[in-house]
Amino acid sequence: MATSGVVDDPNQRPPVIGAAEEGETGPRRRDFLGIAATSFMGVGAVAVVVPIVNQMNPSADVLALASIEVDVSKVAEGSGIKVSWRKQPVFLRHLTGKEVTEANAVAASTLRDPETLAQRTKPGHTQWLVTMAVCTHLGCVPLGIVPSENRGEYGGYFCPCHGSQYDTAGRIRKGPAPKNLQVPEYAFKSASTVQIG
Repeated sequence: MATSGVVDDPNQRPPVIGAAEEGETGPRRRDFLGIAATSFMGVGAVAVVVPIVNQMNPSADVLALASIEVDVSKVAEGSGIKVSWRKQPVFLRHLTGKEVTEANAVAASTLRDPETLAQRTKPGHTQWLVTMAVCTHLGCVPLGIVPSENRGEYGGYFCPCHGSQYDTAGRIRKGPAPKNLQVPEYAFKSASTVQIG
């Protein structure tokens, strides 16, 4: 029985001490949960993205081969060697005087991919041709780095896959390859040492 004229409602809850009053500003418990959930998702996204981005970095063995030094002192004129750089084959060829003369006699304007021998070699080292050993058609390794291999009609390189033929300067002369053999970045560290990369 109510004596004050106020009817006791059994479903009415008593006020919670410390509850935010209507119109009061500041974070509420619900806001805190939203902020915590968003932060947790952000940390989770970082935990997923960092390994994905990190796996795109070059591996230690690739970094170790960022540049290599090759001793060419024992490479005879008219022959060459094949080395591996960044898991790709590279030809280093010691051109004869005759091969240099033949390459220089070709007018660059008549070539599919016009380049002179001087553009493809280093000044003072025109007898050394350094190219990637990958045909520019479909990526086969051409023959011709040693005299006993088929060098094609132009005395340079012959690709056995589809018949592309390169001259002594590694320039495309016949066949489906669209470009000359690529010349990587390289420099002579001494008369007999070439650094590739």
